[in-house]
Amino acid sequence: MTSKNSGTASTLSWFSPLDELSKGKKPTPTIAKLQDAGIRTIHDLLWILPLRIHKMPPPRPFSEAVLNQYFKGSGKIVHVELKPAFGRKGKGNILLHNGFAVVKDDHSPETLSLRWFNLYPNQKKMIEALDHIRFLGQVQEFKAQKQILNPQIISDDATASPYIIEYPTVNKLSGTYIRKVLDLIPASLWANIPQTLPELGYDSKLSLGQAFQIIHGKIPPEAFDLRKKDAAEERLIYEEFLLDQLRIQTRRKFIKRKDAPVFELSRARVDAFKKELPFELTPDQSKVFEDVLRDLKSGHPMMRMIQGDVGCGKTIVAYLASRVVNEKDSQVAMMCPTEALAIQHYESFRGLSGTAGLDLLLGSTKAKEKRAILARLRSGETKIVIGTHALFQDTVEFRNLGLAIIDEQHKFGVEQRLKLVAKGPGTHSLIMTATPIPRTLSLAQYGDLDISSIRMMPSGRKGIKTRITEKVNYDKYVEFVKLRLGLGEQAYFVFPAIDESETLDLQNVKESLRKYQATFPGFRVEMLHGQMKAEEKEQTVRDFRDRKIHILVSTSVIEVGINIPNATIMSIYNPERFGLSSLHQLRGRVGRGDRPGFCFLVLDKDPSAEAHQRLEVIEKNLDGFVIAEEDLKFRGEGDLFGVDQSGSTAAKKLANFITHTAILEEVVRDLHELEATHPELLAPHFERLAKDQKILDTI
Repeated sequence: MTSKNSGTASTLSWFSPLDELSKGKKPTPTIAKLQDAGIRTIHDLLWILPLRIHKMPPPRPFSEAVLNQYFKGSGKIVHVELKPAFGRKGKGNILLHNGFAVVKDDHSPETLSLRWFNLYPNQKKMIEALDHIRFLGQVQEFKAQKQILNPQIISDDATASPYIIEYPTVNKLSGTYIRKVLDLIPASLWANIPQTLPELGYDSKLSLGQAFQIIHGKIPPEAFDLRKKDAAEERLIYEEFLLDQLRIQTRRKFIKRKDAPVFELSRARVDAFKKELPFELTPDQSKVFEDVLRDLKSGHPMMRMIQGDVGCGKTIVAYLASRVVNEKDSQVAMMCPTEALAIQHYESFRGLSGTAGLDLLLGSTKAKEKRAILARLRSGETKIVIGTHALFQDTVEFRNLGLAIIDEQHKFGVEQRLKLVAKGPGTHSLIMTATPIPRTLSLAQYGDLDISSIRMMPSGRKGIKTRITEKVNYDKYVEFVKLRLGLGEQAYFVFPAIDESETLDLQNVKESLRKYQATFPGFRVEMLHGQMKAEEKEQTVRDFRDRKIHILVSTSVIEVGINIPNATIMSIYNPERFGLSSLHQLRGRVGRGDRPGFCFLVLDKDPSAEAHQRLEVIEKNLDGFVIAEEDLKFRGEGDLFGVDQSGSTAAKKLANFITHTAILEEVVRDLHELEATHPELLAPHFERLAKDQKILDTI
C-alpha cells in the first residue's frame, strides 16, 4: 500500500494545494475538475468518502460465486460476442459496443457469463485480444443463470489494493479517477493525519487519523471489520459536527466583537411603554422582551430570534423594542416577505401608537409617495418603516438605523438580510419566525443566534379543532360549514393549484370556485390567488374583512399576512401536498377571535400510509414546536446552511442531526467545556475561520 508518489512526500503536507500531488507534470483534467468542485488541498480529498468498501475476495472456483457478493475468478474465454450498442457516446460520435463472453473456470468444468455495456473502442480491442481472463465483479442472476455485469478485468499485480473501494462521482469525474488521485497521497501523510482539536481527547473514540485510514482502506485487510468501520464513521460524524460548530461559534464571536449603539432606558420608562398597551403581556412575552432589552444595552449587535406560533404575540415584542430604539432617536426597519404581512404589521403598529413617524414602503407604493417616504427616512422624520424587499434597495437610506426586524427570515436570502442590516452602523437584528425551530436544528443551524421562545398564547383564544375529512364524511363536513356560515362566520377553502393541471391530479382554485358557488347558494364565494392584480387582491381581502364575502377560495397565498378574526373555518384540499409547517401556518388563520376555529383536511382520494401519518400529526397536535419536530423527521435535514460547510462541495455527509442528535449534543458539550477551561486552545481556529468570508456571510 505504498504510494506511487512517495518521492515527493517530504515536500507535501495535508494542507498543500491539490495540484502539488502532480508536481512536475502538466495540470491534469482530473485535478482541475476536483479544484472546480471546491477541493483545494490534499486534506480536502479525505472528505470524499467512499460509497462502499469491501475486502478484496481471493480467487475462487465458479461454484463458490454467491449472488450479490463480489467474486474474483479466472478462466478461458470459450465464446465472445461484441455488437454495436444503440446510440453513440463521447467526442466525435465514437461507436460503442456491448459485449458478452462465456468463460470456462480454470478450476472446474463450470462456466460463467460476463456482460459489458457501452464499451469504448480500446476496451473492445482488449477483450477481442483475450483468450484467458481474470475478472472481478458482483454476481447477479439473469434467467436463473449467474452472471457478472461490467466486470473489471484485472492483471496479475501483486501490489493491487486489498480492498474494493467505490467512490462517488465528483463534478462528472468517476469514482475510478477519484481513487487514482487518492492513491497519489504518500504513505507518510496517511500515517500523520492531524486532529482538529487534539486537546478534546475524544474519550474512547478512534483518532481522526485512524478513522480516515479505516474509511479509505489504508489499514491491513486482516485488521478491517464492520465494527471498526462503524466506529470510524461515528468518529467522522463527530468531526463533521465539530467543524460546523466551530464555524457557527466563529460567526457568533464575529458578531459579538462588533460595536453597536447602546439603547438603555430606565425601568420606569420601559414600564410606561407596557402600560400604554391595551392588554397585559403574557409571562412569555415579558421574558422575551427582557431578553431583547438586555441585548439592546449590551453595546454589541443583537442577533436574536423570536420563535413562536402564529398569534403568540411576537409582534408586540418587536413593537416594544422599536419604542426603546426610537426613544434614543434611532430608526427601526421591519422587513416582511409579503405585502399582505407588511400591511398587517403596519396596521398593528398604527393601532398601538398612531401614524406619527410610521411609514409603509412596498414594491407597489406609488412613485410620488415613495419619494416622500425616502426623504423622511433620510431626514429621520420616519421613526419606524415597515415594508417588503423594497427596504434593502440602494435608494433607501436612513439617517440613523438602529434596529432591523426581519419577519419570517427563512424567506429572505442571506444577501438581502445583510443589505438591510448594513444600512446602519452596528445595527441590531431581531428575527421573528412563526415556524418553531426544533432543538436539534437550533444547535445545528442557529447556534450563532440567541433564541427566545413564546409558547404561551394570549388569553381569550377559543382554540382550534382539526379533522381529517374523507369521502365517507364529506357530506357531514359540507353541512357543518353551512351551519357555521349561517351563524355569520366565514371560511377559507385552500387549494394547492390555481388552474387544472394536465400532469397533476390536484383540485384547483378556478374549478373549485364554480363548484362551491353551486354548493353554497345564498353565500358569496370568491377567489384569491397570486396571479391576480394587486388591486384585485386588495379589494378581495377588503371585502372578506368587511364580511361581504363568506367563503374565500384561495391558494396558500393567505398563509401569512391576513388576520380576520371572524373567519373560523379553514378547509385545506389535497392537504397531502402541503408540508406540516404550511398546514399549521394555514390553520393559524382561524381561531383568532372569541369564537373557536375549525380546520378540515379534505381528502378526495386515499393517501399513502405515510401521508396519512403526516396528516394525523396535524390532527392531533396544536403545539407548533411538536409539529416542527415531526416535520423535520419527515422532511429530513436538507441543506443546513444554504452554503457548503464541509470544506468541499464533494463531501459525502455522514452526519445527520436528526439521527445523530446524541453525537451533536456531545460535540456542543465538549466545546462549551473547552471554551470554559482552555479558551486559548480554540482561539487559533476562530482566527483562521474568521478569514473565510463565506462563513461570515451566512449571518
